[in-house]
Amino acid sequence: MPDEFHRIRRLPPYVFAEVNAAKAKARAAAEDIIDLGMGNPDSPTPPHIVAKLVEAVQDPRTHRYSSSKGIPGLRRALAGYYERRFDVKLDPETEVIATLGSKEGLANLAAAITSPGDTILVPNPSYPIHQFGFIIAGASVRSVPATPDDEMLRALDRAVRHSVPKPTALIVNFPSNPTAYLATLDFYKEIVAFCRRHDIWILSDLAYAEIYFGDLVPPSILQVEGAKDIAVEFTSMSKTYSMPGWRMGFAAGNPRLITALTRMKSYLDYGAFTPIQVAATAALNGPQDCVQEMRDLYRERRDVIIKGLQSAGWEVPTPEGSMFAWAPIPPRYAHLGSVEFSKLLLARAKVAVAPGIGFGEHGDGHVRIAFVENTQRLRQALRNIRGFLQVDNGSPAEPTLQGDLA
Repeated sequence: MPDEFHRIRRLPPYVFAEVNAAKAKARAAAEDIIDLGMGNPDSPTPPHIVAKLVEAVQDPRTHRYSSSKGIPGLRRALAGYYERRFDVKLDPETEVIATLGSKEGLANLAAAITSPGDTILVPNPSYPIHQFGFIIAGASVRSVPATPDDEMLRALDRAVRHSVPKPTALIVNFPSNPTAYLATLDFYKEIVAFCRRHDIWILSDLAYAEIYFGDLVPPSILQVEGAKDIAVEFTSMSKTYSMPGWRMGFAAGNPRLITALTRMKSYLDYGAFTPIQVAATAALNGPQDCVQEMRDLYRERRDVIIKGLQSAGWEVPTPEGSMFAWAPIPPRYAHLGSVEFSKLLLARAKVAVAPGIGFGEHGDGHVRIAFVENTQRLRQALRNIRGFLQVDNGSPAEPTLQGDLA
């Protein structure tokens, strides 16, 4: 028998594993590690959402199987959000489905619409499920630039002209994880027009729609006229309402794609626990002060991190959205690559970050820093990083590093 199953052989080693192992070893040795690696919101879920969960779980009828498509009230609530936020009308019956977080929805839709050997266009760097959902489904992935500009549009044109077979789907993700790029509605119009001309499906990941800090309020691709003919969009409760562990997300848009995902999920799950869906409905329909508070919190943390890194001599662009800074590796460490630099930062500064190569080979010159600690801890991390950058000469002692992190 082969050592590995076919689909597993298509997955590379998990590049975050080395840093995670080093982090676990350091913590086991009672070292104080400040973890800015995983985009895991640290704020509690707003009390009114938790209260609705508690209320719903008291009803024994909610303990039975739920619906993999999502309870009707939840789908109506998501449609209401799209109408308020984007002026987009959705049919809750045919254009909305609840998912177990956006990640599950993306992976299952990839499985539903992909034939072995299909060509899928995915920004590089991007969130791993964007490419590996399709790779697991048997597709081939062609990378395109992650920037929402003419460079991406030119790459899409080249991909259509030179890919065999012709691309069948495109992933877009703005505000982007990990790069924090934002797209304008005009850019979405260009993307939709291009994909309509070439019969390419669009899967838009809008998980960070409500985390923005400047004048550009992230639009939905579904705002573009005709977008629903070819596009579906994934959203999530995880970041907007600090509900990451609840695993509640949505897909909305093209009825054919929604039907395909609905059919796929009907074989795989019975949906999220009904009280979670009831609480998510309350979140979407209830007071939205908590969303602004979340946005203000991430803005404050962003400002602390960016100002602190720049004062330490590490030039990092100021993100206008998402909960991440996409930080170029300081020039004198560039030869290390993102994994070794992340391990060095962990060993010397006691700060964990995500190596950029985990988001694609074009991310190897960066690390991703998440705004997931309070400002006191962030300032401690910045003091540690400043001390590391001031005393380290960029040539780590290999025996020491191996001894520390093996």
